[in-house]
Amino acid sequence: MILALLGLGIGLLLGSFCPLVIPVTYSKLFSVALLAGLDAVFGGFRSALDDRFENMVFMSGFFINGLLAAFLVYVGDHLGIDLYYVALLAFGLRIFQNLAIIRRYYLRKH
Repeated sequence: MILALLGLGIGLLLGSFCPLVIPVTYSKLFSVALLAGLDAVFGGFRSALDDRFENMVFMSGFFINGLLAAFLVYVGDHLGIDLYYVALLAFGLRIFQNLAIIRRYYLRKH
């Protein structure tokens, strides 16, 4: 847990001192990729609380969800349909579900 918090702190410092500008053309793809990553992180944290965390499941979910979301954005752009909304909705719902389970875990514990 200490390493995760240390990594978060370093990432926040790097992000504040080295701002990254995402071009508007990639904003849809970046938003979906960000939510896919957050979904994997919160899912991994939830499974760690349940003592069911497996590194291979976490890593494969992180990359496969990200690739699937990027594919939806790519296909949607070529078809002229905003399919990235589907990915945003699905990942957003899963993030809130995982956060609710994590919150209940800590409320029961304390």
